[in-house]
Amino acid sequence: MIIGIDPHKMSHTANAVDPSTNSTAASLRIDASLAGYRELMRWSKQFPERRWAVENARGLGRHLAQWLVARGEVVLDVPSTATARVRELSRGSRRKTDVIDAAAAACVAALHGDATVVTGEDHTTVFALLEERRANLAGQRVRIANQLHAVLRDLTPGGAALAITAKAASALLRSIRPESSAEHTRKQLAQDLVRELRAADASLADIEGRMTVALNEHGTRLRTIDGIGAVTAVRLIGRTGFASRFASEHAFATYAGVAPIEIASGERTRHRLSRSGDRRLNSAIHLIAVTQVRMRDSIGRAYFDKKIAEGKT
Repeated sequence: MIIGIDPHKMSHTANAVDPSTNSTAASLRIDASLAGYRELMRWSKQFPERRWAVENARGLGRHLAQWLVARGEVVLDVPSTATARVRELSRGSRRKTDVIDAAAAACVAALHGDATVVTGEDHTTVFALLEERRANLAGQRVRIANQLHAVLRDLTPGGAALAITAKAASALLRSIRPESSAEHTRKQLAQDLVRELRAADASLADIEGRMTVALNEHGTRLRTIDGIGAVTAVRLIGRTGFASRFASEHAFATYAGVAPIEIASGERTRHRLSRSGDRRLNSAIHLIAVTQVRMRDSIGRAYFDKKIAEGKT
């Protein structure tokens, strides 16, 4: 039996479909809560041999899908575009109800269409969480630094140096003697921003320490490669998961958006840079390449020198 799930924020609808006849055996609507999950599990036990087909198991259905996987259930992820296609082909329209959606998800899984097996969360999830947290902290620090620059620009001629630090900003503020009420307020605001900047720096240092610990526990060899530190290693693993998921190095290059795109017009063929792919992963690879070019004994520098010798620009 295949149990299709149509997830929503407040409720989930389940529909059990017999794959041999494509007929509905039973259906159930539950609240999106742990109590509802337990009710769903009790209901599903009437089908000893079962698989689950969760629509959008990486989105709204993620929590339920991972909850089921953690309890030893076989769960398939069905894209919402696939269920829409099944609805249109089977009913001649795009009319939508929760039961229809759940049944469509089950049908797609039964026919081995676009469904993929959902795996339990592992170290790649940990790295992805850490990388996202650091990216948010880095963005927050940039916003604080920009606000501090704007305030200091009105407090002192020329403002502060571009690469501002909390220590340098504090030293600059100690030399400022405000006269007007507006200047007093600006200095107070600048002092607030310096404290926030110092806190953001401490948070970034803390998250980098957690990354190092997680990498040591995982035992990856990525950091033995020139140009890859803890932050870049975590991004690479968090964005790609297992390297074996790619059929070849060319597939990985396409996924990361570093493979050049061929453009042919008549007898003339040229290549251009790709603007597709995972851009944050692309940024990490670019950073590694630029760092290796600066290192005389690295593989990247040897490749760079070889291309320059061939007449490349």
